Amino acid sequence: MMFHPTQDGPLPNGLRVAVATARGRPYYYFSSLLRGMGIRFDSILPERMGAYGGHLVMTTMPEHPGPRALPGPALFFEDISGHPPAVVCGLMIRESGVCTGPEDLVVGIDPGQRSGLAISYCGREIGSSIHSSVEGLVSMVIRVLGGLPARRRLVKIGDGDVETACEIARMLNLRFCSSFEFELVDESRTSPKLKNFNRRGRRDILSARYISRRDGRRRHRDVMPLSMTG
Repeated sequence: MMFHPTQDGPLPNGLRVAVATARGRPYYYFSSLLRGMGIRFDSILPERMGAYGGHLVMTTMPEHPGPRALPGPALFFEDISGHPPAVVCGLMIRESGVCTGPEDLVVGIDPGQRSGLAISYCGREIGSSIHSSVEGLVSMVIRVLGGLPARRRLVKIGDGDVETACEIARMLNLRFCSSFEFELVDESRTSPKLKNFNRRGRRDILSARYISRRDGRRRHRDVMPLSMTG
């Protein structure tokens, strides 16, 4: 599985992020995470956090000067390492206050031998990835669904491989305990026909992106009896 940042970047233009730590390992983690997501950031000394005029600061608990010294930017600590990059992206959008739309979480899946995954939150695509197994795909979707607060959670799966789509739906229904909605989406004309465009699975990701933006058919309770919302 590989995380693919969106072409325009997952965070709104103008949103400023800083890494503020003098510790080598946390700095490497924060900077690698942000670079991998295609997010530019400032590097500042921990003692300069109080004067930083941006939206988000990534630091460590021992280096944090306290809430009174830093009333403005949202804070992220090293415990975010337990989340996938897409969840971190979504939390950054939410905690920075730039999420102006409804907190809807939409997961688009292009099922197959190699499944594409595209995730949108608050109207912005926060990440995409490729999965060679249903098990790995479902595990990632569950981490995303459980990691982000949302008014509505919607999983859209393409109907090009109905057997795999139903297997994904069944596994999600059994393993994810909170409510979510499920739609089976018409997959026609979602695969881009571009020469040499499937290198590293980009075609699968684009198909998942198109699927996430289409309306689909709600499945009946005999497919997902535990997690359907009425």
